[in-house]
Amino acid sequence: MKKFKLLIITIALAVVLAGCSSAEGIYSDKGQVFRKVIPQDMASLDTAMVTDTVSFDIFNQVYEGLYSLNDKDEAIPGVAKELPKESNGGKTLTIKLRKDAKWSNGDKVTAHDFVYSWQRALKPDTAAEYAYIMYDIKNAEEVNLGKKDVDELGVKAVDDYTLKVELTKPIPYINELFAFGIFMPQNEKAVKKYGEQYGTTAEKSVYNGPFKVKNWKVEDKIELEKNNDYWDNKKVHLDRVNYKVLKDQQAGSALYDTGSVDDTSITADQVEKYEDEEGLQKRLKASTFYMKMNQQTVPAFKNKDMRLAIAKAINKEGYVNSVKNNGSKAMDGFTSSLTAKTPNGEDFAKTIDSPLSFDPKEAQKHYDKAKKELGIKNLTFTMNTEDTPDAKISAEYIKAQVEKNLPGVTLKIKQLPFKQRVNREKTENYEASYSGWGPDYPDPLTYLSIMTTGNGQNNTGWGSKEYDQLVKDANGKLLKKPEERNAAMKKAEEILLNDAPIAPVYQQGEAHLTNPQVKGLVYHQIGGDTSLKNVKIDKSIDRETGEKK
Repeated sequence: MKKFKLLIITIALAVVLAGCSSAEGIYSDKGQVFRKVIPQDMASLDTAMVTDTVSFDIFNQVYEGLYSLNDKDEAIPGVAKELPKESNGGKTLTIKLRKDAKWSNGDKVTAHDFVYSWQRALKPDTAAEYAYIMYDIKNAEEVNLGKKDVDELGVKAVDDYTLKVELTKPIPYINELFAFGIFMPQNEKAVKKYGEQYGTTAEKSVYNGPFKVKNWKVEDKIELEKNNDYWDNKKVHLDRVNYKVLKDQQAGSALYDTGSVDDTSITADQVEKYEDEEGLQKRLKASTFYMKMNQQTVPAFKNKDMRLAIAKAINKEGYVNSVKNNGSKAMDGFTSSLTAKTPNGEDFAKTIDSPLSFDPKEAQKHYDKAKKELGIKNLTFTMNTEDTPDAKISAEYIKAQVEKNLPGVTLKIKQLPFKQRVNREKTENYEASYSGWGPDYPDPLTYLSIMTTGNGQNNTGWGSKEYDQLVKDANGKLLKKPEERNAAMKKAEEILLNDAPIAPVYQQGEAHLTNPQVKGLVYHQIGGDTSLKNVKIDKSIDRETGEKK
């Protein structure tokens, strides 16, 4: 079987490499080029229309907002030449833009491009899923709901290079939020020229970031080239960035082994093989994965003890060690570590007291109590997951744990393509779903707000008036009282965990093979995954040893 599997991988690799032997092919290392395998394609080049991490990662390379994030995920000037000047108690921001920023079509990047982009994202007929993240701008929610005209949105171009933003309240993380994809500018001329086709191909967009898209073949590859019109292009070392879309991580590692790519993620069963390799990198990401339990479709999930039983029945340490083996961490909370700090500098996630640690005896007690209250002897439900080999292994582990530690429970697995799984959650057409969430800005509310009653991501049927009020206070009257605000968010998360509408399993880790010649690669915990602006390929380094040749 091993020989047969090796043969299949070899054949697949030959097919992948076929036709790419030209000097400028996607696997060519001629000049300064960074070559990376990605597990899925981006959805669009339209910053108003995406929610996936791959698209946000590409946006970091080809667009630039008012601010970018440094290696500590702090806002640094991008198109803005300095941090905002605050007035009106922090609710009014005046932002000066640099005058040398340009689009790849030669147009100047101006304050009007931000006004147009934000207004377009909030128009009801745009149907931007991330519009809610802009609601801290004055009148944004009303505009998005069609109750006010876009001209009433609290963003104005005072002149070509001065942007004035009116907020509903002072936001401590607003500069980092402005670096997020949906806040990036759009060139009105390009959007109107291409209409509904805008952002669907490399040619039907214009770019103001360090790179521009040269070629995009859907579900195959994305090729970037240096944007010579970028205002800071002298600091950009790479000539090209080549992404290869491959769902099969075995094929990705094979490409790395042949020197055909510089970066690829690998699966748990591959980590041991590369344990002694210089290129193996493990990192912990600020993303939480958990089982959602839908109380609307499974009446037994309305019982708190049943939810607690399931949440406590999964051996999470065993999961991250045997299933993941990639730097992932067992998780009992909701807000991931590396997301936000408390006023005294402690990681917020580490301050949470959770009752959801693995405890099979306690799980059994909750299960027995639930059965008695519900008048049932057993429970059968289906958990949706994605249609990848890795997702299947994860789901099988969770199934085995739940059925072993809660005799009488039958957990069925349904594999679906990513978009279908997400759509089933949005429409509440599921029983349980293995889901995940990562931060969009460095604050616990990036997690806590999605579980408020009525939020589009809280499709579990769970709600708590006390929880909702605490989150509302943390995003309102307590914004200038950091200690009280932190206490409110801590209490809110502990209410959520004690009610257990979700069953946290792990914080995501990632095992990568990265060419030691790659220098200056910045990873982010919020927004797009990487920044490649300062990446350089140091060919004086030996790829195998990481030492100077």
